[in-house]
Amino acid sequence: LFDIIANFKTWISNKKNGEYTAYRRLINSAYKKFVVLILITTIPTGIMGVAFSSLIERASQTLLVPGICLVITAILLLISDTRPSGHKKVKKTTYANAAVIGVAQGFATFPGLSRSGTTITACLMLGFDRAYAVKYSFLASLPAILGANILELRHFDAAAVAVGSIAYYFIGMIVAGVVGYICIKLMIYIVRSNKFQYFAYYCAVVGIIAIIAYFVKG
Repeated sequence: LFDIIANFKTWISNKKNGEYTAYRRLINSAYKKFVVLILITTIPTGIMGVAFSSLIERASQTLLVPGICLVITAILLLISDTRPSGHKKVKKTTYANAAVIGVAQGFATFPGLSRSGTTITACLMLGFDRAYAVKYSFLASLPAILGANILELRHFDAAAVAVGSIAYYFIGMIVAGVVGYICIKLMIYIVRSNKFQYFAYYCAVVGIIAIIAYFVKG
């Protein structure tokens, strides 16, 4: 923020005096670049989530789409198991890479398509280090989940929530944070050990059952 303000002052000074003073470099650390990468990933996800909202809602009302998406998830997980670990981390991750992952995450809003499986596979296909791919996938989900919850606030009835229940929401947030941390550690182990195949088989079986059930019921 301070760098942005300083650059704005420099711009005004350059315009006023007809000079050119070099601007400060805004993205001058791996941490700042990572934040920007996550923001770029969030943009296509948000656009697709809003654009496909009605389609996603209709897709959730049938067994066929979730069944097909589960089979696709199984294929993606098997692909991720066969991909060798890349060497890309924050410094070598491009903004185009971040946008591609955002598109993958956008498609994962369809029922049955695993968000983490889709984004981790996208990361590995782009040459990410396996541990970094898991961390990127998890952190990329936070703005998307937060945005989805904010959109749902329009249906929120504040009068229906007792004051005493607020404490339970905070407890839930803490528990979710602890569980999320454990899940990251577990997911890193699974991805490094190439053990996604077991989840892939499970998704394939459930997906095929859902597809058969759709046609039998129909």
